[in-house]
Amino acid sequence: MNAPVKPPAETLPVWNLEDLYAGRDDPRIEADLAAGARINGELAALKGDFVAARAEPAKLGALIDQGVGLYQGATDKLWAVGAYAGLASSTARDDPAWARFEADIRARASQIAADSLFFTLELNELDDAEIAAALKAYPAAARWRPWLRRVRLSRPHELSHDLERLLLDRGPAVANWVRLYDETLAGLAIRAGRESLTLAEALNRLSDADAGRRKQAAQGLARALEAKSSTFALAFNTLAFEKQVEDRWRRYATPAASRHVANEVGAEAVAALEAAVVASYPRLSHRYYALKAKLMGRKQLDHWDRNAPLTAAAPRRYGWEAARSMVLESFDALAPRFATTAARFFDEPWIDAAPRAGKQSGAYSHPVTALHHPFVFLNYMGERRDVLTLAHELGHAVHQTLAAPQGTLLADTPLTLAETASIFGEGLVFERLLADASGLERRDLLAGKIEDGLNTVVRQIAFHRFETRFHDARMKGELSAGEIGGVWMEVMGESLGPAIRLGPGYETYWSYVSHFVHAPFYVYAYAFGNLLVEALMEARRQNPEGFAPLYEDLLAAGGARTYVEALAPFGLDPRDPAFWSAGCARLERLVDEFEALV
Repeated sequence: MNAPVKPPAETLPVWNLEDLYAGRDDPRIEADLAAGARINGELAALKGDFVAARAEPAKLGALIDQGVGLYQGATDKLWAVGAYAGLASSTARDDPAWARFEADIRARASQIAADSLFFTLELNELDDAEIAAALKAYPAAARWRPWLRRVRLSRPHELSHDLERLLLDRGPAVANWVRLYDETLAGLAIRAGRESLTLAEALNRLSDADAGRRKQAAQGLARALEAKSSTFALAFNTLAFEKQVEDRWRRYATPAASRHVANEVGAEAVAALEAAVVASYPRLSHRYYALKAKLMGRKQLDHWDRNAPLTAAAPRRYGWEAARSMVLESFDALAPRFATTAARFFDEPWIDAAPRAGKQSGAYSHPVTALHHPFVFLNYMGERRDVLTLAHELGHAVHQTLAAPQGTLLADTPLTLAETASIFGEGLVFERLLADASGLERRDLLAGKIEDGLNTVVRQIAFHRFETRFHDARMKGELSAGEIGGVWMEVMGESLGPAIRLGPGYETYWSYVSHFVHAPFYVYAYAFGNLLVEALMEARRQNPEGFAPLYEDLLAAGGARTYVEALAPFGLDPRDPAFWSAGCARLERLVDEFEALV
């Protein structure tokens, strides 16, 4: 058992999930599962009707409107129960009862959802012209056009009903590998000197002002990860193999292709993003870390110095109330609605910020469904990075809240746009921090901004390249923990450059990046979102008054528009390779400014 975490002096919020359910034995859970099953049964009664009506556009349109409405109704019930299980378990990874509950709910919801599996398959048997005629003949169904567009992107990759059912039925068993990974990670006891740290504490310690404490945490983390390396490697290998089999059956050309389809983004756009960032390595990460090493009086920095403060003085601490004020005032400067929407999360018990034993690391904002409010999760330690993380997750929460009137299916936003509001929120808070700073504080804030940019752009593209190489290698057979570490060292070395020394132990660090397990090939969305937001921030600087209404409209649309349609009002087109190069150039100008200051 990990030692209890010591949070900042003031009391930090812990959420209350009773807006969803009062506990594992709340009768509303069974009621909602039953309601989901009943609604799915109503939808199942329409099986065959969609194809049968293909020659009658008005009848088909009415059936589509009815069918999608039922599908969303069942989704609302099942997702609410699943969200509760995931939210509650994420703060109790050391409690087997919650782990069992989450797994059981996942399995039961999967079985209920299987009754509506035929629906999207049957819709995708229809031709594009038949769908278009139905929506024209029955205009009420046209509101579902964006959801139908997204469903039909998977058309070339769908299997027979029986094979789709098989994959759905075995999903909970595959998910248990994710559960094993999560529980192993949450159970790490990281020895740093005489202390025992959680993963969240150890990662936070890597930004400590004291070099000795950073080194102890880094080496303790490496030892803890090494001790569990066989478990992590087995989970990585097994999940990669499972993905490999499914991708082969679905005829995806590459391991990342299914993610591109889900994001509604072409592989060529992601390749252009990757190429632009990799080409910028020497001008961004290599150059910045060399400047930082020189400033710290070193020829090379150890990997635990990568995010170290530039001075040995203890970093400025931000109390919870100070962070709250800073975020809300920054959001208000964009538009009052953003601030009032975010403020409610502080006024209600909708944020869980207190670090504690058993709580998993990381941060997120969970939208639940469009019928509920989101919940925000983070581990707040009181540092500048934590203030920005709070702004990031509240940006997600505002986005999810504004999009909720679209309904659950249309509010669901592809990753190409899902990180927009979160990274924009960070940018607003940073602008406020920088405006109030001068002298060395301004230099240090600028360094922090650059490091955040490198972590979000360069590091995430390096993560994407690591995933690509790992999955490609896995095609030839299982990789040992050491072999996975070798791929990691190669990719991270080329991204960080010669000024960062990746010493012994760093080869284990791949194993704590949970996105590789939870959402393969998710990570490029952070770089996509960061460079996209840089372009949006520039649009705001050029037209501050005209920007806010356009931006609010973008967020409120949720997933109803493609990223190309959503960004057109701002004159932006991420399909153009020059778009990504311009984004990297904006980050490079920050490095220029930093060099001038030092």
